[in-house]
Amino acid sequence: MNLFEIILLSVGLAMDAFSVSVCKGLSMKKIDRRGAFMTALFFGGFQAGMPVIGYFLGSRFMDEIEAFDHWIAFGLLAFIGGKMIFEALTEKEDEAAGEYRLNYGELTVLAIATSIDALAVGLVFAAAEARIVLSVTMIGVITFALSLAGVFIGHRFGGKFGNKAEIAGGAILVLLGLKLLLEGVGVL
Repeated sequence: MNLFEIILLSVGLAMDAFSVSVCKGLSMKKIDRRGAFMTALFFGGFQAGMPVIGYFLGSRFMDEIEAFDHWIAFGLLAFIGGKMIFEALTEKEDEAAGEYRLNYGELTVLAIATSIDALAVGLVFAAAEARIVLSVTMIGVITFALSLAGVFIGHRFGGKFGNKAEIAGGAILVLLGLKLLLEGVGVL
């Protein structure tokens, strides 16, 4: 793979993380720079780490994982998205003014859900004898940058639309999970 192909692949892999980062930004009443940085770091780190795992695991385990990876991604994204919707609908007015709380467990779940497809890319890297260090570095850096931008973009819209934006963000996560599921079962 040449550098241009690696960049295109990196941007493609980062799109799920970007979408989820926008949703995280939607839930911030006041911008949390540390939260934005940690969100981008988690997504960039997991997006870079998964191809490494796939690269070293090889095709032996990927056949078993591919059979249900879309179900895992759907379940994780639907759960987090549903939780966002529920919290937005049940949030009291005095809680709405509260500060964003960084939840590392939730970030980990979201980072795993958005980077499962990168695991398969590691197999492609192994088969193509790609430059793994350059490839995963590009994936991580591009995902980090797009995720950081996504949080700020989401916050910008979230501040204007309040709970409606958080409901929309949760719905986007659920729909993203559904899209991954439908792609995985061959409908899309």
